[in-house]
Amino acid sequence: MTTSAATALRLYVAELRQLFDSMDPAPFRERDLDRQAADYIVDSARGAPAGTALALQVQLGREPANEATVAMLREAVHEHFERQAAGKRRDLSRLFRTGRISLAIGLAFLAGAIALANWLGGLIEHEGYAWLVSESLIIGGWVALWRPLEIFLYDWWPIRADARLFDRLAAMPVSLRGADAAAGSAE
Repeated sequence: MTTSAATALRLYVAELRQLFDSMDPAPFRERDLDRQAADYIVDSARGAPAGTALALQVQLGREPANEATVAMLREAVHEHFERQAAGKRRDLSRLFRTGRISLAIGLAFLAGAIALANWLGGLIEHEGYAWLVSESLIIGGWVALWRPLEIFLYDWWPIRADARLFDRLAAMPVSLRGADAAAGSAE
């Protein structure tokens, strides 16, 4: 993050409690962010240039802000996105484990298909369809490698990108302006 200006992610809510999951009975500090609020923050961050720092600015419409609520919000946002980043890293680890297992199975299947194609090819070598059987088995063996190759070539990129985005969100500064500051000066 070499640029000096941060991309501001602005969120307007009437009351601070709207940012938190209403079904979570834990105190604010440990509460989960509301899914819609978190999705809005993530979508806004995805629209920001990749190299810029992020900053969340929350404006309250009906209640004042104080240092305690700012600290609660900051900690809740950081903890939420740290958990999200850790979850994405677990997903990536599981995907690579699946890819390794799939690759081992696919290679074993390919070796078996080639061996079977050679064996059957020797048995029916004088038949006109021998090449069809042999080639079909070999192609089937190669198709067994499709999923592991898809995992190792393509599937992991979006998961890693999400983990990096959540890391950026977990590290962003969070500011809170209360209703009493809404008509006042800009930050």
